[in-house]
Amino acid sequence: MRHIVPGVLLIVALIHVLPLAGMLGAAKLSSLYGIAVADPNLEIMMRHRAVLFGLLAALLAYAAFHPLLHGLALVAGAVSVISFLVLAWMVGGYNPALGTVVKVDIVAAVLLAVGFAFHLRGEGGS
Repeated sequence: MRHIVPGVLLIVALIHVLPLAGMLGAAKLSSLYGIAVADPNLEIMMRHRAVLFGLLAALLAYAAFHPLLHGLALVAGAVSVISFLVLAWMVGGYNPALGTVVKVDIVAAVLLAVGFAFHLRGEGGS
């Protein structure tokens, strides 16, 4: 049981590292999200978003091996996933590529909920 929270954090880190590929440019962003990234302003913002996902992935992965950071990392992951899901639900009309992101983030949200439950029970790996 002590490996549940670290395992959750590593899986959610992997989910959050995938968008880091968007740093490679507009073509990669287009393939990731199924959108045209023709405006340089949008490209800058989306590539910066990719960097932020990389930072979050690094925090999640690092925290997996440092039990004192489990709570912080679980909250950071949850804020990322839940905010995206709420925005997708509120706006709606997203394309199939973003639909895949929604499905993956639902899985991540369930994993994080399990991680929180084990963390709060004190079975997080400390």
